[in-house]
Amino acid sequence: MNRSNRMNERLTPLLKSVMEKGPAGCACTVVRRGEVVYQETLGYADLEKKKEITPDTIYRIYSMTKVITCAAALMLYEKGLCLLNDPLEEYLTEFKNPQVYRYNEYGAKSLSPAAGPIRIKDLFTMSSGLTYGGDSTETERQTRTFMENAAATVDMQALSNALASVPLAFDPGTHWKYGTSHDVLAALIEVLSGQTFGEFLQKEILDPLGMTDTSFRIQKDKLDRLCTMYDRAEDGTLTPNTRMDTRYQPGSRHESGGGGLLSTIGDYSRFAQLLAKGGELDGVRILSPKTVQLMATNHLSPQQLKDFNWPHMSGYGYGLGVRVMIDPAAGGINGSIGEFGWAGLAGSYLLIDPKEELSVVYMQQLLPSLEPFIHPRLRAAIYGALD
Repeated sequence: MNRSNRMNERLTPLLKSVMEKGPAGCACTVVRRGEVVYQETLGYADLEKKKEITPDTIYRIYSMTKVITCAAALMLYEKGLCLLNDPLEEYLTEFKNPQVYRYNEYGAKSLSPAAGPIRIKDLFTMSSGLTYGGDSTETERQTRTFMENAAATVDMQALSNALASVPLAFDPGTHWKYGTSHDVLAALIEVLSGQTFGEFLQKEILDPLGMTDTSFRIQKDKLDRLCTMYDRAEDGTLTPNTRMDTRYQPGSRHESGGGGLLSTIGDYSRFAQLLAKGGELDGVRILSPKTVQLMATNHLSPQQLKDFNWPHMSGYGYGLGVRVMIDPAAGGINGSIGEFGWAGLAGSYLLIDPKEELSVVYMQQLLPSLEPFIHPRLRAAIYGALD
């Protein structure tokens, strides 16, 4: 039996069972050594209209934007425009003299200068002390206030300035905390390149790779191709959600490096194949193999690995904007050490395995995404179908 047949036999029933529990529709593309071994679209982009998912359906990829942002920043690093150990404040002066919220054993809060500067690598590795909005620390509360009020419309320099005014959650480089680091990385790209983040991506990555449907805005003529986002209730009922779509409208200046892009499975799969092949695809080289290798190396200290404790990330470390598989036994993973990738808030998923020259892109639009249930099963089935 050939590889494609085995993939079909494993993946299609799995994706159908996933749809029974969650998304109205999904798509998956698997490429190995330049050959498409699985390509399928299932279910609906719009349940009410019974509009099926097609290869040109457009998705909100949320945090899968981060991998493109980090690749873009590494292109500038390769040109010698910055070094990973450089203090961020040399380029973004608003980050001079950062302050940190500290808590004593009784939970009393105080404010004092950070032990050292945020370094550029801290942005890549989520060890900057910047957080997302939340409720568990003062940093998260202040970040949430700003994000709720303005973040969907401001440009990346204004966002960077606002985030720099919030004291950090910890001394830079000491812990791992998922947050706005890659949004600040987008602001850094703007300063280093002299272009807006969107312009830089267009010129250096999207146009060269022919990613014609990847953008921060949804054009009117493509609106009917945008997949409906669904909220899933406990009982499995799906309700359309448009609450988070302000940033995609033509008037918005927000180009979030952490989660702003729209894309199709075909577009994103081209970017994924480029990384699987060491930074080059169809004669277009974006990064060198050595730089991709650095991206896909675990950069976390033992303490930071303890912080990176999401249950479905067991067996993974974290590199320059990507999870990196370091311990198959800990994660119960039938894949290769060095496999890397990331996922998006609504359940999209990227897996890249340089050893197998394998790339996997999966798309869906569901909140909550059921990522801890879906992604490990997808990975297990794909590796199970390889010879």
